Amino acid sequence: MSMPKAAQMIGVVTVAMLATRANAHDDPRSPHLGTPMSKSEVAKWNRTIFPDGRGLPPGHGTAREGRALYVEKCASCHGDRGQGATAEDLVSGPEPPTAAKPSKAIGSYWPYATTIFDFIRRSMPPANPDTLSSDQTYALTAYLLAANGIIGKSDEMNARSLPKIKMPNRNGFIAIDAKK
Repeated sequence: MSMPKAAQMIGVVTVAMLATRANAHDDPRSPHLGTPMSKSEVAKWNRTIFPDGRGLPPGHGTAREGRALYVEKCASCHGDRGQGATAEDLVSGPEPPTAAKPSKAIGSYWPYATTIFDFIRRSMPPANPDTLSSDQTYALTAYLLAANGIIGKSDEMNARSLPKIKMPNRNGFIAIDAKK
């Protein structure tokens, strides 16, 4: 059975493109797709933060500092005290979620404080994500932890202290670690 002419042409074009790309790359193991990234480009995208704090950047912040940022950047969607508005509520009691009360607020649901930092850094504010400084992100994280009664208002959050926070629902999740 022979291949239709159009499929033969696509195959020829694809082989020609791969051969051209193969000449552009030195690594024979490469699938020859795209352009190799530089180390600085990889570093920009490789921003994983683990529960144990690996990946957290330098910086610090307290709930007091975070309160003003929260009012400015978060309250319009999450409510003036984290009770929810157009977006999810962020503040709750420490009781884990149940079928009758399926809250995913920070105090009742989130297993690791480092995940809060990571989510804020990557996603907030929604119209302009990844624009907060590390200090601002630590301060907002501290504010939300304090609002949920997990830390004190003057406790400083940084790369050493944040992973040490024991979240109320930590045991409600099964840990997965990519390093293993």
